[in-house]
Amino acid sequence: MNDLPQQLANGLLLGGLYGLIAVGYTMVYGIVQLINFAHGEIFMIGGFGALTAYLWLPENTSLVIALPFMLVFAVACSVLVGIGAERFAYRPLRGGPRLAPLITAIGLSIALQQAIWAFYPDGTKSRSFPQFHGESLDFGAFTIGRGDLFLFVAAPLSMIGLGFFVSKTRTGRAMQATSQDPDTAKLMGINTDRIIVTAFAIGSAFAAVAAIAHGLKYGEVNFKMGFIAGLKAFTAAVLGGIGNIYGAMLGGVVLGLAEAMATAYIQDIPGMSQLGGGSWKDVWAFVLLILVLLLRPQGLLGERVADRA
Repeated sequence: MNDLPQQLANGLLLGGLYGLIAVGYTMVYGIVQLINFAHGEIFMIGGFGALTAYLWLPENTSLVIALPFMLVFAVACSVLVGIGAERFAYRPLRGGPRLAPLITAIGLSIALQQAIWAFYPDGTKSRSFPQFHGESLDFGAFTIGRGDLFLFVAAPLSMIGLGFFVSKTRTGRAMQATSQDPDTAKLMGINTDRIIVTAFAIGSAFAAVAAIAHGLKYGEVNFKMGFIAGLKAFTAAVLGGIGNIYGAMLGGVVLGLAEAMATAYIQDIPGMSQLGGGSWKDVWAFVLLILVLLLRPQGLLGERVADRA
């Protein structure tokens, strides 16, 4: 139990990462009732965009100086792909059979993976991501790696900014109206196509921020990183209540804490020594999802229409 504060810190950081990605799932679903399974690959493209920006800078450029350029380029790449996916892959299928956009999303996911694999030499190998050098920061009961500082700051700031945008701005209120009733919103003069594009853009930008946090945390990016991260983020969105932006972040935090605690403590329970450790963390994450779906199918916060974005 002496490690509990450290495990809580690990879980909160991991949950913030999942929550940032989950926002993209829940915003798109809240407006167009679409599960964008290509969102994990948009996250992956943000990571490679940040790495590409860093490699374009002069050699030995400080990461502190490079980070703003990496962030801007990563967001630009992810948003461009997200908007392109909405315009050319999903919009033509709007109003069609519900299965069509789902199959399209899976196909787009595979296509984006293969595009990155083909674009980078030796694309099957993981790429080293720039790191902050130095010892972890000691806060007494727990420590935080220098690479986690970006996530520690970016996750809460992003969610606060999104909450303000959705609740206080004209576009944010239009997004809420569109999520409640797109046809009525269109009759009231709201450009629903623009609102849907905005939702894809915001979700993609959050995914890019998460991708940089992932690279700084783990020190590498690879063309398959979006698959598991996307599944975890989708799990977080369902845990919190699909369509609820605050539920997405809460679901990410709950999932991150569950993974950290299960990894650290399940193996100490008599008879369960073989079910602990990092190799089982994905299993326990989906066990938690199954339990929530059985006990509270609407998610922890439910699907509150007023907060869907």
